[in-house]
Amino acid sequence: MFPKKGNNFPRTTENGLNYQSAIAAALSIELGNSHRAVKTVMRWTGANERTVKNWFAGRRGPRGEHLLSLVRHSSAVLEAVLRLAGREQLIAGKMLLDVRSTLLKMLASIDATIPERERSD
Repeated sequence: MFPKKGNNFPRTTENGLNYQSAIAAALSIELGNSHRAVKTVMRWTGANERTVKNWFAGRRGPRGEHLLSLVRHSSAVLEAVLRLAGREQLIAGKMLLDVRSTLLKMLASIDATIPERERSD
């Protein structure tokens, strides 16, 4: 018999966070705990319903392609992964880019409501 090695994600990380519960919290914060949330994550990842319910319950965490799909669609999951990796400084940079994007949209909306002749004043 060969010992099983390297297939499990560590239960807790260096900063004391638990992978499964961090992902569960991120999904719940962003989507809630409804059946609709489960269906949304199933559509994002292609995972089956039981698997996704285990992620929401914190019994298991997504692996591989599923985690990448979640990060692609969910800012909360991306932030949780960065925290787990000890890369909190990247979260601040992401937040600045998000705020900048929101401000640009707001400015475009303001510009669209102000007549052209009034903007040049």
